[in-house]
Amino acid sequence: MGRIREFDEEKVLDAAMQIFWEKGYEATSLSDLTSRMEIQRPSIYSTFGGKKELFEAALRKYTMSRASLIRIKLQSIPSVKEAFRTFFEGVVEEEYAENPRKGCFCINTMVELAPHDEKFEILTREHQMYLAVIFQETIERGIQSGELEIGLDAKAVSQALVVSLIGLTVMIKSRPERSFIDNTIEVTLTLLK
Repeated sequence: MGRIREFDEEKVLDAAMQIFWEKGYEATSLSDLTSRMEIQRPSIYSTFGGKKELFEAALRKYTMSRASLIRIKLQSIPSVKEAFRTFFEGVVEEEYAENPRKGCFCINTMVELAPHDEKFEILTREHQMYLAVIFQETIERGIQSGELEIGLDAKAVSQALVVSLIGLTVMIKSRPERSFIDNTIEVTLTLLK
């Protein structure tokens, strides 16, 4: 008869996500994980399979919750232009207010692991494509309501907005002048004719 788990799997996964997010995959040791998760190494192996599998589970949890939150934010504002403005400005506010600056867990993974690991290349690309779909749905809503021009290429604009979002999030880690970022957002939003 197998042992009954004596911990909440979602709670320990959240703890693992936080330490990976703070330190990155390579810099996070198993000792860091067991300390933050408050479980023993055998429990990590029996529940998740190992450090890499644990990281993958944490990344999947993050991307699912982040995409859901982005969709809700964009849908909660009737004006599509205002929804994107509020979203982009919110990302910037969040990043500038955060100390230490963790950035986006998925983008951090894209930079750290995707160039060297096909699995994480695919996982991070899937998240980018999912965000593009969310953005495209929002743009199409604006076209249907008459707020945006009928001839606007919703797919191309949504992809450009994803690239802008990723670029902004990475750049903010170096704390450029705020006016630089604000001007970039203004120009980015001109894509929504």
